[in-house]
Amino acid sequence: MSLKFGYYSKTIYPSPEYHPFMSEFTGLELSPKKIEYIKYILEQKNTVKTTDISSQFKVDPSTITKTMNELSSTGLIQHIPYRGISLSEQGRTYAEFLIRRHRILSLVLTHYGLSADEACVAVSKFEGYVPRDVVDKNVYIARASHYGRLRKDTTRQGLLSSM
Repeated sequence: MSLKFGYYSKTIYPSPEYHPFMSEFTGLELSPKKIEYIKYILEQKNTVKTTDISSQFKVDPSTITKTMNELSSTGLIQHIPYRGISLSEQGRTYAEFLIRRHRILSLVLTHYGLSADEACVAVSKFEGYVPRDVVDKNVYIARASHYGRLRKDTTRQGLLSSM
């Protein structure tokens, strides 16, 4: 079965074992709204009802149900109609990455003078377009510079060319 949804054209696989989330993810798989929904479900820690999500994001419940069905077919969530939504193991891993990416990008912006709240709002607008490998490189650079282990060739130009 092949359907199109979200910002990106993706195939909805008939069962989770065939979906790319089962192996490796880039962080670019979901639309910005779906990213927010996944992060919200993780923050709630328990099963979440579609009405809770629709009231939190001020979206019609039928839209949330449709979106949750799409996310369920990716294997990221488990959606039991009239019971609720919870993250699958892959969904939990993905959501933890999304939270980590948001925090790292927010931290970068606070170093450029934005307040924590301003950085959070700004990052929410573009985080869905920052791939996992860029986030991982930023973490490596931050850790290496903290411990004084950056090579001398990691000037601004050297860092940009290595990305």
